[in-house]
Amino acid sequence: MSEDQADVIESLGEFIAHALELEHASEAHYTQLADSMAVHHNAAVETLFRQLAELSTAHAAAIAARVGDTELPRIPPWGFKWECPGAPESSDCLEGDVSYRMTTLQAIEVALHNERRGHAYYLHVADTATDADARALAAEMAAEEAEHVAMLESLLAGQTDADQAPTPDDLDPPHMPG
Repeated sequence: MSEDQADVIESLGEFIAHALELEHASEAHYTQLADSMAVHHNAAVETLFRQLAELSTAHAAAIAARVGDTELPRIPPWGFKWECPGAPESSDCLEGDVSYRMTTLQAIEVALHNERRGHAYYLHVADTATDADARALAAEMAAEEAEHVAMLESLLAGQTDADQAPTPDDLDPPHMPG
């Protein structure tokens, strides 16, 4: 099996397991970010991340509703077939871009990056899976992710100069070991 074939989804169950992991990881990540923003009184960014967490929760519920009698494989964390160490909609590849002081604009840009990665992942599965049902479901999910991307692009386009203003200096920064 070539390296490219090792990343190919081979069954509907395997795809559903991947999709559920992606959406649950996304929901957990956005909830964690929202909680962090709440602690630091960054209400606008907290609200955005909570909305994204709710979208991920709804997406996971829709996927779970389709499981039926499909047998889902048990996949260890290192066995998932995606490029970053974590799920495509997690921040594993963007750690430096997330801060408790981020602006709404910065939060939208991070979320847009993540949603584009999720969309690209589903498109990849729709193009490469060996199972026709997995390809069809991946195409549906890619279309849903495209809606999330469009929503974020619309939010991004609606940002004002005030939304893009740098945050003031932190008068009580956290102690960060060097």
